[in-house]
Amino acid sequence: MNQGLQSVLRYLQDNSLKLVTAESCTAGLIASMLADEPGSGSWLECAFVTYSPQAKIALLGVRKETIDRYNLTSEEVAREMAEGALKASRANVAIADTGVAGPGDGEGGIPAGTICFAWAFERDGGVQVFSETRKFDGDRNAIRQAGAEYAIGRIWQHHNEAVRDEQ
Repeated sequence: MNQGLQSVLRYLQDNSLKLVTAESCTAGLIASMLADEPGSGSWLECAFVTYSPQAKIALLGVRKETIDRYNLTSEEVAREMAEGALKASRANVAIADTGVAGPGDGEGGIPAGTICFAWAFERDGGVQVFSETRKFDGDRNAIRQAGAEYAIGRIWQHHNEAVRDEQ
């Protein structure tokens, strides 16, 4: 396991964070990478893989209007995925992603390699959500791998922002 992943896992444990993932583009790779590590049951609650719009709507509560207005590959959809995953689980932090792994461009001409992420944190009865869009290079699996690593690596930064904003 790389040093970066070790520090993120230690951070999850030290801050009593229980994680849920809502993955589309990475298709469960985030949860799989985390579950590869011993003790993952202490900070990994569950994972949703919702590729289709129907699954996003039915399982995570993403609004059809959001998909229609912003596209499947949008921060707005990723944000609703993260919030829905928190509501559907006992977790207090969620990572969500939706994007285009390729090989071709996505609907609306969105370039292959584009992934929209969201991180949602349950804090004192409320939810704070952060989102970003990134473009990764490589083939389909390289894009998915890079996206999963990026999503995991940003947990502590966004959690620190949420805690700081609360003070």
